Amino acid sequence: MRNLLVTIRFDGRAFHGWQVQQNAPTVMQTFQDALQAVLKDRPDVKGCSRTDSGVSARMYCVSFKTESTIPCKNLIAALNVNLPKTVAVLDCREVEGDFHARYSSKGKHYCYRVLNSRIRDPFLEGFTVHYPYPKDIDAEFLNRQAKSFVGTHDFKAFQNSGTVMEDTVRTIHSFNVLRSGDMIEFHVCGDGFLYNMVRIMVGTLIDIAKGSIASDSISDILASKDRKNAGTTAPAQGLMLEEVFY
Repeated sequence: MRNLLVTIRFDGRAFHGWQVQQNAPTVMQTFQDALQAVLKDRPDVKGCSRTDSGVSARMYCVSFKTESTIPCKNLIAALNVNLPKTVAVLDCREVEGDFHARYSSKGKHYCYRVLNSRIRDPFLEGFTVHYPYPKDIDAEFLNRQAKSFVGTHDFKAFQNSGTVMEDTVRTIHSFNVLRSGDMIEFHVCGDGFLYNMVRIMVGTLIDIAKGSIASDSISDILASKDRKNAGTTAPAQGLMLEEVFY
């Protein structure tokens, strides 16, 4: 039995997240369909994270066990033939038997993109959020505010309300807000993320920019452990999983 780690990327606009759902296309189901076509078997696949509907990934990792002897190079080619244009396999390699795409991960890098312009850009639709704020968002100011997220904290206030999670402590290694022209990028790296955590952190920063949440209040929001004190949940389409670390 081989344990394989497959790296893919996908256009999240076409899917309702990773996990299989009834009556809705998902990345997991699409990937398993391709595996079944190639292997004549439907392995139990493990994804590196749960993704929301509309979220895309430049790098997403999947592990599964198979008795197939197809070389990794050939498997990449065969899977890509059987996958839609919205999904592509980038790499495949054999890993140790106890490797798990999610639980073996050391961390992830997400980027959230906001087009801060009066006029939307059709070529960025689905991969950025158009934010025609009456004035330019001060990225340098938000970059300073974002530093309050860095470190090990209880992020209970920054997870989707109603989510049941016993351990809500996570470590954020870095959080940088950068502007290039009209594009603002929120780059965050951490050892793990709660459900909707990145989108709520970004939404909170934008609310601070708007003045609906006081500046220098992120530490107090963290300490409150209350979702009601954090900001809005930023739309899914601005979020991209950039990299997974092992």
